[in-house]
Parts: sequence; structure tokens; C-alpha cells
Amino acid sequence: MTEENRAPQNEPEANLPAGNLPEQPIARRGMFGVHGTGDTSGYGGLVVRRAPALSSARPYGGPDRSAEPGEFDEIADNLDRALEGAFADAVERVVVDRGELTFHVKREKLPDVMRHLRDDAALRFELSLGVSGVHYPHETGRELRAVYHLCSITHNRRLRVEVACPDADPHIPSTVSIYPTNDWHERETYDFFGIVFDGHPALTRIEMPDDWDGHPQRKDYPLGGIPVEYRGATIPAPDQRRSYS
Repeated sequence: MTEENRAPQNEPEANLPAGNLPEQPIARRGMFGVHGTGDTSGYGGLVVRRAPALSSARPYGGPDRSAEPGEFDEIADNLDRALEGAFADAVERVVVDRGELTFHVKREKLPDVMRHLRDDAALRFELSLGVSGVHYPHETGRELRAVYHLCSITHNRRLRVEVACPDADPHIPSTVSIYPTNDWHERETYDFFGIVFDGHPALTRIEMPDDWDGHPQRKDYPLGGIPVEYRGATIPAPDQRRSYS
């Protein structure tokens, strides 16, 4: 699953409905890349589309996918005000997709943006639901992503914040000082994806042993496993059971 042909924030694709993007190309079908028969996961019909590559056009609308100015426009405007007009310097692009609003933030601006999202009275995203890692091995210079899911209890709103960093320099500022509950989430993302959260109070592995080699949820990590003996039968290792791509 990749994002291709990024455009600057203020250059949306022409002739698109306001706040929407064209249907994205299919990147993958099925859960495990199996072809033909043999997929026993129940996810054989899964269709994964490439993530949106462009900024959405104004108006952004809201969760109801309306083409009229709405909740998402208000959030963007309030953050622009909180940043004193420096929104374009901090946010690379804004994407409205599947009824969700995502701010793609420059990594060096992440702490400042997060602090305003938490503290500004008109925003008040006081709850972070966690930090997720994503690996796009073909996105040169932006291979690793950290995704933050924020919730405003005050205004009953949700927001995604996404930050990219290159595999050659996998550093993103920690947000633990702003959202303390991100402590273990950042450790897990570091453990599984190799993103180094600068300023984290104790960035150590949380799932894998301390001396584990590599980061198991990266897409370039080899699929492995060991055979399992069960009631006299031997079950092959996972990478030998299905056809992976």
C-alpha cells in the first residue's frame, strides 16, 4: 500500500467535488497476498486501496461527507488561528477520506501542533488514543509514518495526525510530554517499526526481547515461523503454508 505523486497542499486536483478525492487505485486484494485457493484467513475478499496522494479541496465538510463547509473546516481554521497563520508551515497537506480528517504534519512541527490541538479552547483534543506505525518501503524519503488518533471529549470530535520520516533518519519528536499515555504506544511503535521518538523518557522495546534483531512489523521484515506439532501432526511454518507476495 503506497501513496504516489504527492502534490503541495494548495494544489488539489482540478474538477473534484469539494472535500473529496477520486477513488484510489487498488493496491492489494486479500489479506496475505495469496493467489488462487489456500487463503484460510477469511479475508480473501479484502480490497486495500492506495492512500490518498493529494490534499483535499475546500470545503472539507464533516464526518457526514457533506460537500458544504463543516466540522473539518472549523478544525482547520481553528488550528490555523492557534498557529498564528503558520498553518502552511506546519501542515504539509490535509486529507479528507472515508469521513475522516487527517493533518499530515512536518515532524519538526509536531510538538507545537499537538500542544495547540490539546490546549486551544476551540480544539481541545485532550485525549490521544495511541500511536500507530506504518511502513511504506517504496516511498523514498518518507518510508516510515507515525499516526496519532486524537479525540476531543469536549467537542465530541476525532482527528488523525500523520508524520513521516525517512528510513535513513527515523527520528520523530516524542509527544509523551503532551500526551503522557503515548509513552507505551511510542515504545511499541519503536519496537515494531524502528521509529526513534526523540525525547521519550525510556525508549526501550516493549514486546520483543531487548536483543531482538530488526522490527517485525516492517514490510521488509522476513516472514518466518517454526513448525508446530499438534496431536501427532506437524503443521508447517506460516511462510510455508501460503503463497505470499
